[in-house]
Amino acid sequence: MWNELLYAFQEVATLPNFLAMFAGIWGGVIIGAIPGMTGTMAVTLALPFTFYLSPVTSILLLVALYKGSTYGGSISAILIKTPGTASAACTVLDGYPLARAGKGGKALNMALISSCIGDFISNISLFFLAIPLATFALRVGPPEFFMLMAFSLTIVASISGRSLVLGIISACLGLLLATVGEDMYGSFRFALSEDMKSGLGMVPVLIGLFALPELIKMIVFRPEDNAAAMKLGDNRLTLAEFRGSIKSICRGSIIGVILGAIPGIGPSTAAFFSYSEARRTSKNGDKFGEGELEGIAASESANNGACGATMIPLLALGVPGDVITGVMLGAFMIHGLTPGPLLFQNNLGDVYALFIGILFSSVFLFVAGKATAGAFTKISRIPQTLLLPCILILCVYGIYSIGASPFDVTVLLVMGVVGFVMMLLNIPAAPFLIAFILGPMFEDNMRRSLAISRGDLGVFFQSWISWGFFALTILFVTLTIRREWKKWRSNRNADTASAS
Repeated sequence: MWNELLYAFQEVATLPNFLAMFAGIWGGVIIGAIPGMTGTMAVTLALPFTFYLSPVTSILLLVALYKGSTYGGSISAILIKTPGTASAACTVLDGYPLARAGKGGKALNMALISSCIGDFISNISLFFLAIPLATFALRVGPPEFFMLMAFSLTIVASISGRSLVLGIISACLGLLLATVGEDMYGSFRFALSEDMKSGLGMVPVLIGLFALPELIKMIVFRPEDNAAAMKLGDNRLTLAEFRGSIKSICRGSIIGVILGAIPGIGPSTAAFFSYSEARRTSKNGDKFGEGELEGIAASESANNGACGATMIPLLALGVPGDVITGVMLGAFMIHGLTPGPLLFQNNLGDVYALFIGILFSSVFLFVAGKATAGAFTKISRIPQTLLLPCILILCVYGIYSIGASPFDVTVLLVMGVVGFVMMLLNIPAAPFLIAFILGPMFEDNMRRSLAISRGDLGVFFQSWISWGFFALTILFVTLTIRREWKKWRSNRNADTASAS
């Protein structure tokens, strides 16, 4: 084994491989930071160029693009309240308030360090736990998936802000919007036009909901401070701030590894899940959503932790963990490699080379992040009157570039108006988004489970995994009701005291 590892190290430690990884990380960070440009787009566009590269160099380039774009999404999320990717949506909640408070650099540093640690833990897990985690992932069928989605939807209570009722209303609207289009049996719902039959794209909804309301607010209300740039302030991340977030980083990384290893979940769900757990257990839980560094640490460690883990089912079983690893599966096949158990028998040297190369990519991610953070931080110095129109142009261009679809641009603009109305009514946007993302997975796995069991609800309680998620759901709902009851009694006593 050691001889094979040494040979793999020699195969990876070459200039072409390092250049490919460095270029992939840089390209991914830049593409991920542009609203509308996704990691899927970056990996797909790079795929034709891999025809001329060796198999190991090709896969390392695509993996580097994937990781760079996942981190890059946090940059625009923090600085301009526009998540570059869906997995960075949670980062907006605390990152943008920090940027508005003149701590954009501090938020970017926390996002970078959390991303690198999550990525590194994910890579180590890929090295040592690929087979056990892939075996566990195989035991997660539609009933277990449904229970996991049900538990994930309880996150709504954590990200509802000051009003749980408004959060639930927001989540219901998100679930309703997620039903637009064709369902798994071919029936069309709310398909008012030909374009709507294929449903609404996640990226236009995401960007419209978070980015455009600020622009509309500036046009409608014309606040006096729009011409002012945000203050830079102290952007250094202190050791005490890092130590205060280390638990959330480690927990988020583990959550990312476990959920990323399950095909079909991906980094977005892992980020929301980790954010919810961090808020639930942190002593600063009440400050989440108002500019809490721990919130950024939780979401960024989880979404980057899921990146490497999505490679686990791909390499061990030949099953792509998400859309991007689906594209990578094509790259493997192009170069004559067949992911799965046979890959470990016939191409063990290439597998070790990939593992070692992916470990190197964590270092490149840190270097690229530090180098670009300073430049991106200057974005916060641009006056809002100039910055917001530029954001609108970037959003429209990014959305149109995905599929050259005017319908997607229309969805973007409509969701901007919807987000503005929600802002006026103090309805939080985050529950809407998480319900929109998780809704289709929740419905599809429920219907698949009932189809398998011919309508028998007992299918949801046939494994210990289902029981585990069910118990967690009940526990969290109980704790939420208890918390809301205490808050109501506290407010009532305060009103009584003020009246007397």
